Amino acid sequence: MFRSRFRDFDWVLLGFVLLLSLLSVLEIRSATAMTKFHGFQQKQMLFLGIGVVVMFAVSAVNYHRLLDIGAWAYGLSVLSLVAVLIPHIGQKVLGARRWINLGGGVHFQPSEWVKLVLIVMMARFLWGRAGEGRTLSWPDVGKAAAIVIVPMALVLKQPDLGTALTYLPILVVGLFLGGMRLKQAAVILLGLLLLGGIGFATGKRLKPYQQARINAFLNPDSDPKGSGYQIRQSLIAVGSGGIWGKGTNKGTQTQGDFLPIPYTDFIFAAFCEEHGFVGAMGVLLLYFLILVRLVQNAQTASDPPGTLLIMGVAAVLLFQIGINIGMCVGLMPVTGIPLPLLSYGGSSVIFTFLSLGIVMNIRMSRFVN
Repeated sequence: MFRSRFRDFDWVLLGFVLLLSLLSVLEIRSATAMTKFHGFQQKQMLFLGIGVVVMFAVSAVNYHRLLDIGAWAYGLSVLSLVAVLIPHIGQKVLGARRWINLGGGVHFQPSEWVKLVLIVMMARFLWGRAGEGRTLSWPDVGKAAAIVIVPMALVLKQPDLGTALTYLPILVVGLFLGGMRLKQAAVILLGLLLLGGIGFATGKRLKPYQQARINAFLNPDSDPKGSGYQIRQSLIAVGSGGIWGKGTNKGTQTQGDFLPIPYTDFIFAAFCEEHGFVGAMGVLLLYFLILVRLVQNAQTASDPPGTLLIMGVAAVLLFQIGINIGMCVGLMPVTGIPLPLLSYGGSSVIFTFLSLGIVMNIRMSRFVN
């Protein structure tokens, strides 16, 4: 029965994911070996174990049922984001209120699971509008944008610009697959550029720390011991790895505690220092193979909602990979966006495996009438 049920399960995709997860555990162990965070790899293994169980459980649930409850899930997600902002419910850490303390040392970050809800909600909204040469009207574009902007605004209030930005690729991919015209895209892009330019010039839309990060990105040497410290140390770590790297537990930037938070935001820089250019290319290859498998599964989905769901997952993963790695090599401003399946963190791991569970169900439903 198991063999029959999981005959079309994407075991190749799971293999790539588990291999990347193994590298995550090993790198977290190395990056935290000489710090107070030593032992975090054991928590990461627990998160991964829970994630795999959740993935198999979700893969057994018909994804059309998720579409049916999409509106309810969206409402609950908005309420959870509002709850985070309430002082006695949301937990404030380093000036940001992003977590709900569930007790026993367990913290829940609603903004992570909201990404999955938005993917489902966008697929639900665009169901019937994609394909057959149909195009979206301006009211449809506005409604789709509102679906994303509401939780995005609440996350920005925490403040958490990095996570809020991860909602944008869900909207962009959804609109394009839903039939948005190039003329509409050009008008929206022009409007965003104008608003962004005005906001940056006046400084009214950015908080001081956000402006400092952008300034550090544009000129990291302007404040090498302040806002530019993280980028400089990351670049030193990446460059010092050379071709083959310095070896596990031998990264001077990582082990010397110069590289900030090497087990989360800058884990790719730590990996590059220890395993060099060859190791970095290996990680990038794994990500490429994962994304290719996702796109292949989207192409073979039995209906437009399945395609929209998988492409939404792929868009978020690609965005996070690009931003995080770009940040580590100085091509992007520093943000708090984790590197999927590599960075430490329960919320990020669970979101990724939940998403993969939906992908697996769509794949297994290809030949089901």
